[in-house]
Order: sequence, then C-alpha cells, then structure tokens
Amino acid sequence: MTNKFNTLFVTMLGIGKIKIIPGTFGSLATVIILYILFHLLDISSNLILLGLIIIFIYSFYAVRNYILNIEDKDPREIVIDEFIGQSIPIYLYEVSHGTEKSPDEAIIFYLICFMLFRFFDIRKPFPVNYFDRNFKNSFGVIMDDVCAGLYVVLSLICFMVLSNYFI
Repeated sequence: MTNKFNTLFVTMLGIGKIKIIPGTFGSLATVIILYILFHLLDISSNLILLGLIIIFIYSFYAVRNYILNIEDKDPREIVIDEFIGQSIPIYLYEVSHGTEKSPDEAIIFYLICFMLFRFFDIRKPFPVNYFDRNFKNSFGVIMDDVCAGLYVVLSLICFMVLSNYFI
C-alpha cells in the first residue's frame, strides 16, 4: 500500500510515466494546479505553503523508497521534484507585494516561471549540476530542482531591478 502511494506521489499521479518529456509535463501540471489553487479556488497562501512544506518533507522519504532497489537514482518518472522546484517562484510571486494579482497577469507570470524553470532544470548551471552529479539519492533528486526554482527567482529579481534602473 505504501509503495503504491509513494509511486503515485513521486510520479504525480502517473504524469511521470508519460514517455516523452515527463519533467516538462510535471512542471506544467504544477503551474495549472497552483493557478487553480490561487486564482480559481482562492485558497489561503498560508494553507498552500503548509501543503508545499508537507510535500517537500514527505518527498525525501517517498523518493528514497522509490529509488531504493533500482539502479537509476534519478529516474525520469520522478517528477515530484519538478513540482517542488516549480512551486518556489510561483508561490513567492503570489505572496509578493501584498497586492491582488489579476488572473491575466498571473498567467503571463506563470508561463515565464515555467519557461525559466525548464531552462534551468535542463541546462543545470552550478549549483544545480552539483546536486545532480554528487548526490545520487533523494536529496540530490530534490535539491537540484529547488536550486533551479531559486535561479528563476534570482533571474526575475535581477530583471525587475535592471528594468527599474534603465526605464
């Protein structure tokens, strides 16, 4: 029972089993889920944060158990790490500035976050590549995507600072 639950968890209900670009589909599903939670269901950001923290903590256990008896320690079907990494810039956007975000503005921002996250997750600049190469366990699987999510945040902050400086 636990193994089936962990498999559903780490593959995001089977999204990771999609044969082509499962990480991209996992990231896209995350964008859609968070848009629904924030903009259609209007769930409290504190409640969403609590859910994200629980998912983050549980993912270490679930990924560890999933990869325990397989040779590939970062299989493509694990996409819960994409969920975690993609959630970082979107959540921070939603709670930033203390202002209400329009659905149209959010869609554009979510798409930018999606594209930047996929770029950093695929290209793996340092320290993303450090975690990917040096930790062949649940920590490495998850932390490379956390770093990619933080790169998105850093990129957007730099863009905002530079655009205010030059405009």
